[in-house]
Amino acid sequence: MHSIEEKRVYGDREGATEAYVSSSIGVVRVRVADDTVGEFGLCDRCTAHDVAAADGIVAVATDEDVRLLVPPAEGDESAADDPALIETGFGPAVAVGLDDAGLLAASPDGEIARLAGDAPADDGDWESIEAAGIDTVCAIDGDLIGTDDGVYRVHDDTLDHAGLTAVRDVSAAGVPLAATGDGLYKLGNGWMQVLEGSFEVVAADPRSDRGRLARAHAVSGETVYAYGEDDWQEYDRSGSSIVGVGYGETWYAVTERGTFLSATPTDANGPWRSRTLGVGDVTGLAVLR
Repeated sequence: MHSIEEKRVYGDREGATEAYVSSSIGVVRVRVADDTVGEFGLCDRCTAHDVAAADGIVAVATDEDVRLLVPPAEGDESAADDPALIETGFGPAVAVGLDDAGLLAASPDGEIARLAGDAPADDGDWESIEAAGIDTVCAIDGDLIGTDDGVYRVHDDTLDHAGLTAVRDVSAAGVPLAATGDGLYKLGNGWMQVLEGSFEVVAADPRSDRGRLARAHAVSGETVYAYGEDDWQEYDRSGSSIVGVGYGETWYAVTERGTFLSATPTDANGPWRSRTLGVGDVTGLAVLR
């Protein structure tokens, strides 16, 4: 296989969705149309622990700092075609996420902070949020923080403990979801278990309306579950260790060993299409909207 830094092109860029994959060697940008992977390549070399994307900005949690990748403006035909890289001054980070008020980040020692201001800038002004004794942050999505000690919700400059323990991942869109060591939970009148077992990953389509799920997926070991028609059903038992899920025209996933998976839009229960990205120790996936 050629170097990951050599760009591969399998189709036209026009109309493509951009997905970003975080890994131990950096961030890979993947252009995908429906379920077909086109061009992909390494756009930032770093140790990336997490990635989040929204409103034209990609945030990456690295060993050195929270970095922002700002893709070229639409219609920009410059030869570089690479995102602008912005350091924010946060320091080492293990998780990043975006809520209605902007960018959130978590440090290795459990500090949670928000990047102040509407636009990214070098050495941004980070505002600390009350730590509430958090030791290990595992995931951030919307206003939900997943930790070893349970789920926290962000309210202005404070955190409220919302229950559960041993949380591995959270999803805020539509109906709050939490993947934990003993089951998959949804938030209704308190947390309610919807699937038993040990879950590592959960995600819902950001376009879900409040109080309902448009599309959602959860991963327990080598089994993927999909939500549809008001119920969770087993989708796939492929043997792949999926570490991230994202949504575009269809839905996408990435494995720990760097295989990018896309579901067939016309058949929700059909086979995956896959493309090996040439990276390992993958930590997350974010689809830019």
